[in-house]
Amino acid sequence: MGFPGAVADLEAADYAVVGAPLDTSTTFQPGTRFGPERIRRFSRSYDDYDRLTDQYFSDCAVHDAGDVRAWDDAVEYLEFLGGSLADHHRDGAVPLLLGGEHTVTAAGVRATDPDVLVVLDAHLDLRDDYDGNPWSHAAVVRRALDGDPESAPLSTVSGTADHAVIIGARTGSKAEWERAERDDVTVVSPEDAADWEPDFADESVYLSVDIDGADPAFAPGTGTMEPFGLSPREMRDVVRAVAPHAVGFDTVEVNDRDDGQAAALAGKLLKEFVLSHADGYPED
Repeated sequence: MGFPGAVADLEAADYAVVGAPLDTSTTFQPGTRFGPERIRRFSRSYDDYDRLTDQYFSDCAVHDAGDVRAWDDAVEYLEFLGGSLADHHRDGAVPLLLGGEHTVTAAGVRATDPDVLVVLDAHLDLRDDYDGNPWSHAAVVRRALDGDPESAPLSTVSGTADHAVIIGARTGSKAEWERAERDDVTVVSPEDAADWEPDFADESVYLSVDIDGADPAFAPGTGTMEPFGLSPREMRDVVRAVAPHAVGFDTVEVNDRDDGQAAALAGKLLKEFVLSHADGYPED
């Protein structure tokens, strides 16, 4: 089952949905391997027509390329996934990645080589490693900024971001908060998210939506829940604001441990991204 409304042929696509069911480094509740399928399934009830932009999602030239089957070697998988996403990017289609654990964002950054990485997330994900694993989901923003640790092949992530904006972060280790104080990181707290406005000029942006950026009351189906988070409307507004600048998008960390709330939110935010990227929402 493809993403609803993703009916364009690959050759004519402006957007390419790719599932990445990686589930190897989850540190609390596993199940992200089911994320791509659940996001597609719980998006089936959404209307094709969008009143605010006067667009039909099915007219936005979205193609669902299916899943890139995951395996246990995360570094090797990210290399392969990044190559697949880069093919879509070179062919003029914006990659729309469905995770899977947050580690897959490293492949999206590698494929699109953005100037800025914008992340909606409860966690900083700035660890150099977690339990000795530099390719843990808890280290993905660090990898996107600093590239490969010495223990991994330099070819694995060739593209990196110059700056990361982490919106909704409310927890992290002491070392992560210290890393976040450097000039290449901006942290926007949940309390300040509603007032945040992008200022990217001509910079290219990759947008990553970790569903745990939402308060777990709205999206309990995720691996590491963290209270006092963002509302779905706040996340929607960030997605709308960033989408016109974006060269790639993902939504990650959806698992199967709720009744579909997390998957429904992830699918709706993907649609908001495409509609805003394709035409733009009117200013309030």
